[in-house]
Amino acid sequence: MQLAGNSAFVAGGGGGFGAATARRLHAAGAKVVIADLDETRGKTVVEELGDGAVFVRTDVTDESDVREALAAATDMAPLRVTVAAHGGPGGKRVLNKEGVAQNQSEFTRVIDVFLSATFNIARLGAEAIAASEPLDDGERGVIINTASIAAYEGTIGQAAYGAAKAGIVGMTLPLARDLAPLGIRVVTIAPGTFLTPAFKNADPVELDKMWGAAVPFPKRMGRPAEYAQLAQQICENIYLNGETIRLDGGLRFTPKGAK
Repeated sequence: MQLAGNSAFVAGGGGGFGAATARRLHAAGAKVVIADLDETRGKTVVEELGDGAVFVRTDVTDESDVREALAAATDMAPLRVTVAAHGGPGGKRVLNKEGVAQNQSEFTRVIDVFLSATFNIARLGAEAIAASEPLDDGERGVIINTASIAAYEGTIGQAAYGAAKAGIVGMTLPLARDLAPLGIRVVTIAPGTFLTPAFKNADPVELDKMWGAAVPFPKRMGRPAEYAQLAQQICENIYLNGETIRLDGGLRFTPKGAK
């Protein structure tokens, strides 16, 4: 797929994976919608990119918000790409130190933000992409979702997060099969430990020492630009479909994480 002359919707486009992907797709010639709840970060990315980038404040769990952001993308150019790279709440242990069970609503919130919202973007994005004319090879577009290696070996405190990300992995192939007749591909990226704004003002050198020690090679955390590079390759390689790709330097989580 040629990105130039087409549009992309990037959920979580204001930070981390999303911002890096928006930059990469925009540099390749795509028009980009930055869909994010954080107006400051989202608008900052748009100002950086300039023409061909717009910000739409978006709650990814809300159908009308997602539809509005997708409409903004289709207004600019045929929609070919959706990327679900939004963040969300962290997890907790099933029982705390006092032996009290985790609140059920906390588990449900994690599932809603990560798994249900990813499906919300996929279903509405597929509807919008399906309205675009097929390209010469019959392809209409691609849906890129974000899981985590926690889907395979979740650590302590990741019952909800691991379940949500495993759900994203589990629906990748069925979505690809559902959408194949329309020429829409579905691919999931499962990142390992990445240096994103979630770590706020922590020293990157110290973070690399702490988290990178468990990574076989390279012995550091991943960079959002590497996620974005893979996202672009997924867009451009039509034979990538129905698969989850681990992007982790060979890391496998232990019960207490990567440290």
